Amino acid sequence: MRNHFLPFHVPTIGEEEIAEVVATLRSGWLTTGPKVKQFEQEFARYIGCQQAVAVNSGTAALHLALEAVGITEGDEVLIPTMTFTATAEVVTYLKAKPVLLDCRPDTLNLDPDRIERAITPKTKAIMPVHMGGLPCEMDRILEIARQYHLQVIEDAAHALPARYHGRMVGTLGDITCFSFYATKTITTGEGGMATTDNLEWAERMRLMSLHGISKDAWKRYTAEGSWYYEVLFPGYKYNLTDLAAAIGIHQLKKCERFWEVRQRYAALYHEGLQDMTALTLPPIAAEGQQHAWHLYILQLNVEQLRITRNQFIDLLKERQIGTSVHFIPLHLHPYYRDTFGYRAADFPQASAAFERIVSLPIYPKMTEADVGYVIETVRALVRQYRR
Repeated sequence: MRNHFLPFHVPTIGEEEIAEVVATLRSGWLTTGPKVKQFEQEFARYIGCQQAVAVNSGTAALHLALEAVGITEGDEVLIPTMTFTATAEVVTYLKAKPVLLDCRPDTLNLDPDRIERAITPKTKAIMPVHMGGLPCEMDRILEIARQYHLQVIEDAAHALPARYHGRMVGTLGDITCFSFYATKTITTGEGGMATTDNLEWAERMRLMSLHGISKDAWKRYTAEGSWYYEVLFPGYKYNLTDLAAAIGIHQLKKCERFWEVRQRYAALYHEGLQDMTALTLPPIAAEGQQHAWHLYILQLNVEQLRITRNQFIDLLKERQIGTSVHFIPLHLHPYYRDTFGYRAADFPQASAAFERIVSLPIYPKMTEADVGYVIETVRALVRQYRR
């Protein structure tokens, strides 16, 4: 057994990020400024979109995106129940209703077959979540959205860099929202980005991200700026700082290299675990697609084991391996259950998957020896507790 703990995730921060942060500190410009603009421009170029709006979290990006496309009180937004609460809570910020949909049992992504039956005259948008970094079935989702005149806001917190039919996630829906939280594929500590080809929506998100203050308010402390500003709308405090962007600029440069490591580790997991019938491995991306491998979500076939998923996690922890669960479906949380009357039986696939899923560590700071230890330990536990 290992003598030190393998965390579920550790961000990969290099000397380049540290030097850029130090240079930013010495520049005297700490909050939103030139580094944020640089990060936005380089991110847009990398994704292949027209506009990128940097904000202080993926949650802020989702909120601004919904507000920009006009979601308002009484509207309904279709979202998967298999997601983090941020996807749903931003809908409630606008006094709209999150309408939960079940997932596919294999990918855990939103099941497109559930969409049309959930659409009502109040439905205004769909928010697919690319679970673990595997793109949703966007062709079908976009086709339904066009048919019913719905906006598509993608929650791509897991999906950098993911591709769908050769196109980057970030260029598919109306607005796509990324997260740079500490556990994500690239990080700024806390941060997010919204991408779109719609200039009007991008300008609205920029405006509302900084108190609804008139354009380029951040420049008012520069030589070309002015002290005068106007509040055009009651906005929010969602701006990203230059300190965070300084990290993001170099993380973005490493994005493909980070992905190559995760891809290799996912392949090692597949190779090492594929013969274990008590396990269902996450699906790999179809031809023409790219899985970001933010998460490696294993499903235990619990009927073949003498332990529960929770016990499996505890046993891994005893053996110095950190894991997580993505996610506790929203309909099982007290707020969504009690407020909207959702029951476990309403979402049979997500409810069943929740009892089986466990996310194994997968990140560049791991070594191949770490991956090998996880594989060896998982195999040993499955053999030991097989029915």
